[in-house]
Amino acid sequence: MDTIAVNPTMVEQAYRAILDAICDGVLAPGERLTQEGVARKLDVSRQPVNQALMLLKQQKFVCDAGRRGLMVAPLDREFVRWIYELRLGIEPMAAALAARHATDADAEQGRALLAGGREALRDGAIGPLIGADMAFHMWVYAASRNRLFVDTMEGLWHHLRRAMREVLQARDYRKAVWTEHEQILRAISTRRIGGGVARTRAFAQRRDQR
Repeated sequence: MDTIAVNPTMVEQAYRAILDAICDGVLAPGERLTQEGVARKLDVSRQPVNQALMLLKQQKFVCDAGRRGLMVAPLDREFVRWIYELRLGIEPMAAALAARHATDADAEQGRALLAGGREALRDGAIGPLIGADMAFHMWVYAASRNRLFVDTMEGLWHHLRRAMREVLQARDYRKAVWTEHEQILRAISTRRIGGGVARTRAFAQRRDQR
């Protein structure tokens, strides 16, 4: 039997649509996933859905459901705790390297991300707030000029997106997040290496305690 070639771009589109639906709660933990059902619910092509689901299974967003096939994986709180503990080690180092290597263009990008976060804070919708938070931290990793920080944390941050929907229910905490981000950006853009490390470590510790 001839196999049908699937465009990698179509797989990436299906993967992104399913991942976002899981992280945003559109596909709930424990929900059964079938190729036809996912394609219909998310309005994506059916052919690449199966490959996208296999990728998501490898990354622990999807798991086996016995004879029922696949389902959205429950949020593994211990795994999330491990990610926060990893951040305690990585983020201060990334901030220190960013303060050393960040260019004026990097700083300008950081200010734009901060402005976007402030706008999301005013609007109050949790989804955009989570996206803005992730974008800011990915900016710190990229500004460090250490590609391993970006590659390691990008996938893990999507697991944090699921957990952060609960954390950001507290409106006071939402404001504190962007105050901390502003301080981290100021330390990096003015090349205060110690300041960036201290601010990032304190921020990561508060996140871990939640």
